[in-house]
Amino acid sequence: MDIRLVYFDSMGAKSSCTLVETDDIRVLIDPGAAVMHRSFPAPNNLKILWVKQALKIIKKVAVDVDIIVVTHYHYDHFIDFDKTVYEGKTVFIKNPNEYINDSQRNRAVKFFKHFFKAFNEDLEEHLEEPVEKPWNDIFFQLKKAKEKNFGEYQDRRNQLLEKGKKWFLNRVRKWRNYRRIPEINFGDTRILFSEGQMVTFGNTRIRFTPPLFHGIEYSRVGWVYSVIVEEKGQKLFYSSDLNGPIIEDYADLIIEENPDMLILDGPMTYMLGYMLNLINFRRVLENVKRILFETSTRIIIYDHHLPREPRFKERIKELYHIAEIENKKLLTAAEYLGKKPVVLEAWDNE
Repeated sequence: MDIRLVYFDSMGAKSSCTLVETDDIRVLIDPGAAVMHRSFPAPNNLKILWVKQALKIIKKVAVDVDIIVVTHYHYDHFIDFDKTVYEGKTVFIKNPNEYINDSQRNRAVKFFKHFFKAFNEDLEEHLEEPVEKPWNDIFFQLKKAKEKNFGEYQDRRNQLLEKGKKWFLNRVRKWRNYRRIPEINFGDTRILFSEGQMVTFGNTRIRFTPPLFHGIEYSRVGWVYSVIVEEKGQKLFYSSDLNGPIIEDYADLIIEENPDMLILDGPMTYMLGYMLNLINFRRVLENVKRILFETSTRIIIYDHHLPREPRFKERIKELYHIAEIENKKLLTAAEYLGKKPVVLEAWDNE
């Protein structure tokens, strides 16, 4: 199995695009890129240049792949729209009809309108009627996180969880009213919904997890899924946006899978004290410690969200120390490729 880190945050644009090539298949995971946030310590002209470069590289790589995987509808994870990226491919994509928030649903509808139009079809003519079905609240599947005692923070956590449960029920009401976007084939171009599925190509097996929270429990930015690729005893675990991981059960999932290589997005330390509080940051540190101690994984690409501010290494220094003791490589994508993360460079002002 050959794994290529196509573009990641540590290279200058928001992205975690990964190419996996086996003897059977070429898989491109999350082909998207977005410009860095305003506080990122580089001139705007460079930020724009980097995202243009990222998209150019990603589109070039996409031409020759067999499968494209899109774990969710954030623009740093998919391109809307370039027919040359998707045509002739099997596209395993996040289900746009459920376990999705408003903004991602709107982006999904826009994407599928463009997709259908590119093949001279009208999405509206293919939409299916809403369905009435039960949707499980995945919080109740979290054995460790659900039972975790947060001490003095527990009352506040309970309040947030109650709000989250109500938010989830409101989401369900919307899903019940959505006209449903279908899976569809346009000749050799296929769109399939991924969550909870497994596909096999020769000796290569690809598994997609059920929906997972994008960060904390009831994260308002929605749900994602992780991707596991296996071939001839080798295993890659691509986490998507678990933000750390924050949730203990997601660390358990990684430990149970025990991949040879783990592509893990980190905590958003550039939003520490805002969207990431210290309690959840400490959860991340404890979870990654467990991953380092309890797996035989030798290479962990710790990137996406993490290298977006210059102090990220200092903030997770204990993880680097444990990785060294355990003889494991904990690296940004740039470092894995022998480069310095751009956030650590000193850039001239415009």
